[in-house]
Amino acid sequence: MTRYQIGRRATLGTVLLCAVAPRARAAVDPAVVAPAQQLIAGLLLIMKAGRTTPFSQRAEMLGPVVDATFDLPTVLHESIGTAWTALPEDQRAALEAAFRRYTIASYVNSFDAFDGQRFEILPEVRAVGNGEQVVQTRIVPRTGDGHELDYVMRQRPDGWRVVDVLADGAVSRVAVQRSDFRRLLSRGGAPALLAQLQQKTVDLSGGAAG
Repeated sequence: MTRYQIGRRATLGTVLLCAVAPRARAAVDPAVVAPAQQLIAGLLLIMKAGRTTPFSQRAEMLGPVVDATFDLPTVLHESIGTAWTALPEDQRAALEAAFRRYTIASYVNSFDAFDGQRFEILPEVRAVGNGEQVVQTRIVPRTGDGHELDYVMRQRPDGWRVVDVLADGAVSRVAVQRSDFRRLLSRGGAPALLAQLQQKTVDLSGGAAG
């Protein structure tokens, strides 16, 4: 995550919702696609608010959407790996809170203006094993090529949630995080990872969040 942001500002910073309903023959469960639709709607909301709206206010707008669409504890646990179970409870809680703030700040920073681009949700999902499904979306600028941004969905008792994001259909955010997080943990333990997440949140928000 430290080397990879949710998307290129020029192409991901401006979007317009265009959710395409699944074709009947695809037999897609609408519940699988619903979190991606909800996330896109939330992003559109902060896009239209724009940079004239304080960063902290846009983060407050998006926070409940991220909570409802992502399984952030699972994303964090899988990024850290087996070392997670060895961490004291207070360090786990601090990391989960910092990771949530960082994730929200990443989206608010990347999606900060509206300029007529649109999101398209492709009408079919694809299975990737272990019961997970990938919802495929494209971000299409007014001119030029679009970019693919896919969401790996996993079913929880309370519904489907995002557990990974694939840039251009291939670059896994969790895989990038895994390398960075584990390197920090090996060098300085949970305090080093916590400090990094907090600093990056401050950097992304221009000091408006930490």
